[in-house]
Amino acid sequence: MHSEAENMEEKLDASIVTRRRLLQQAGCIIAATAISPVLGSATEQAVPAAGKLAAGSAAMDKLSSYMSEAHGQTLPDDAAEKAKEHILDTFAAMISGAELPPGQVALKFARAQASGAVATVVASGVVCGPLEAAMVNGMLAHSDETDDSHALAHCHPGCGIVPAALAAGEQFGINGMHFLRAVTLGWDVGTRVTMTLGGVPWEKQTHRSTHSIASTFGASAAAGCAARLNARQMRWLLDYAAQQASGTLAWQRDSGHIEKSLVFAGFPARNGVSAALMIQLGGTGVDDIFSGADNFLLAQGSLGSAEGLIDRLGERYEVTRTNIKKWTVGSPIQAVLDAVEILQKRRPFKTGEVRTVAVRIATSAAKTVNNREIPDINVQHLVAVMLIDKTVSFRAAHDLARVHDPAVLRERAKIQLLPDEDMERNPSRREALVEIVLNDGTQLSERVTSVRGTVENPMTREEVVAKAYDLIAPVIGQAPSSRLIDKLLGVENLKDIRELRPLLQRK
Repeated sequence: MHSEAENMEEKLDASIVTRRRLLQQAGCIIAATAISPVLGSATEQAVPAAGKLAAGSAAMDKLSSYMSEAHGQTLPDDAAEKAKEHILDTFAAMISGAELPPGQVALKFARAQASGAVATVVASGVVCGPLEAAMVNGMLAHSDETDDSHALAHCHPGCGIVPAALAAGEQFGINGMHFLRAVTLGWDVGTRVTMTLGGVPWEKQTHRSTHSIASTFGASAAAGCAARLNARQMRWLLDYAAQQASGTLAWQRDSGHIEKSLVFAGFPARNGVSAALMIQLGGTGVDDIFSGADNFLLAQGSLGSAEGLIDRLGERYEVTRTNIKKWTVGSPIQAVLDAVEILQKRRPFKTGEVRTVAVRIATSAAKTVNNREIPDINVQHLVAVMLIDKTVSFRAAHDLARVHDPAVLRERAKIQLLPDEDMERNPSRREALVEIVLNDGTQLSERVTSVRGTVENPMTREEVVAKAYDLIAPVIGQAPSSRLIDKLLGVENLKDIRELRPLLQRK
């Protein structure tokens, strides 16, 4: 019996063959008649909501209408609560990221662009243009592995979507509830795009980055919602997002995490805001980028059809299916640290009592975290820190000096990483098996299949708040951190999203 991933790979192989045949028969395809660009002023009212459209799919009709109405729709309680938690988690990632190398580069860029004071740059005193603010805040949010992740879409939604919604929201002076709805829409659109493309198997076959593509569509949708684009403008917004959606897996060779912060979040957030602003000012485009000649799904060798973009749209909110990390380290290491923590609590032991540690994770995950230069994605280093500290704090995970600490190196020498092909059959579960042997012969073993913070084993609001406070307080102070957390968890009550600025910034 094939796994879901294997089935998706088979579908991809078939889709690639089909695509080749379609391209070979291109001379037999009749292109849809192109419409003339609609000329209008910068106002939304000047762009017709109806009129003659190019031939499109029912999926696009539903998707664009849903997007255009999202700013006024009531959110279910569970989606609103999860959205607020992810907004808080993402802002915490931004603020803590200001202390790290990618964040420092981004802040230098923001200071150099500090003209046209419209949008907030988090953890700084800079107010600049919305494009620059979106890009810089995106880089801050993914300065390391602190931010959230969506397993099935294989992306980090918050780091691109929240900065785009904030920048566009400040540009248009939206209220807190509008902001909350914009963020939620970003999740619903961005994740569905890469799930439709085919997720991890599609990424492996094509060498394209799901992270960049999901964030670009998500950021565009969020910014478009903030701009109150109508249904036809949302069609053009999706077209602009498709034209800007790029990124290859070569970011995996980036040892400094700066390129990665741009690919995952900075560029997508900027691109999403630029698309929304351009269309709000009268830009036009293709009415249905997901069907017809040379459409986005065909160009990308998609596993699915446009129907995937509207699968349970308005019923299933993807923000409720997104993981928040308990540990501020790479996703493949989450289950490993969970397992070590469980073993430490079940049978307390001292550092010197450990003889060996065997860590089993999926083969692809092992490749990602095996003795990496960056400490927060180095599984051997972090397990060694866990054995000594009994936890892994944000500071410890980013302490470069500890990589060479003799005490850490002694523990690290005891740790063996074992790639597991059985776990590779479902790598999105981030499963781990940790086996510890003590000097007296005691054998301890723990298998974690539901990582703390995932949809299957969610963190409580109190845990999310505690994580955020630990990230934020060292940067902006204890009292401002508490006030910011309260504001973000009650974001729907803000009359103007710009009320957050004094709490987000530091001089």
